[in-house]
Amino acid sequence: MDKPLIVGVDGSDPSLRALDWAVDEAAAHGVPLRVVHASRWEWYEGHEPSFGINRPSVEVLSDHIAASAVERALRRTTAVKVTSEILPEDPALALVRLSPEAGAIVVGSRGRGELAELLLGSVSLSVAAHAASPVIVVRGREENVTGGFHTVVLGIDEPEEAAPSTEFAFHEAQTLNAAVTAVHAWRCPAREVPDFPTTVHEDHQRRAAAQVDEAVRDATAARPEITVHREIAEGHARAVLLDASRTADLLVVGARRRKGHVGMQLGPVNHAVLHHAACPVAVVPHT
Repeated sequence: MDKPLIVGVDGSDPSLRALDWAVDEAAAHGVPLRVVHASRWEWYEGHEPSFGINRPSVEVLSDHIAASAVERALRRTTAVKVTSEILPEDPALALVRLSPEAGAIVVGSRGRGELAELLLGSVSLSVAAHAASPVIVVRGREENVTGGFHTVVLGIDEPEEAAPSTEFAFHEAQTLNAAVTAVHAWRCPAREVPDFPTTVHEDHQRRAAAQVDEAVRDATAARPEITVHREIAEGHARAVLLDASRTADLLVVGARRRKGHVGMQLGPVNHAVLHHAACPVAVVPHT
């Protein structure tokens, strides 16, 4: 990662948690950190601005949020160059627009507003669905957010599409001195048929193992010092990945781009891990 990290802040507790995570991530990678606050963030997720709103007051609040975030980042470490930006834009659109300039966009799991009780805020979900760069949604239990497991989980679907997310996961593992657990879930519908032949089950299992080997072959060869565990599990991908996230510092998943659409189209597995994972989730677009 050579481009700066960009973190979106709105003054809420989840965004400050994301800021702390982003500071540590920037320090680990030796890259600058850009703190971005969109001035309309407060009412984007449920608040409607009143006709009597005082524009200078909004600007003062925005200045305070951005300055406080920079101060918090510098208190955490002085090893990272931290800059801030205040943008009079929709926060999701602003972060998506800036994403080509970022090594990754970091956001909290939800923002301010009357919909804050939702599992994943609309800003976070929209950025994850449309950004050109990887998007990291900082969520989960404290022990997972603070890097106590030294494990990066990589979700693998189709090996031919796994290169960007695999490279991201291995680079993270190398930087954080962590192991990689490559996870692939498979299902064999024929098991529900009476007199199901065992050989069919074994064929599915062998094929799944071969897919994982193919997906991580180049990354393993490029970084032989990284310990790689392979987890081939029969079941639904979302359940397998959510279970793996319990003992991970980061869960990395890929996201397909549908031809003819702008931005990423997130599937049900992506939605499930973004809403329910026990650790931060990185969504990496397929190239």
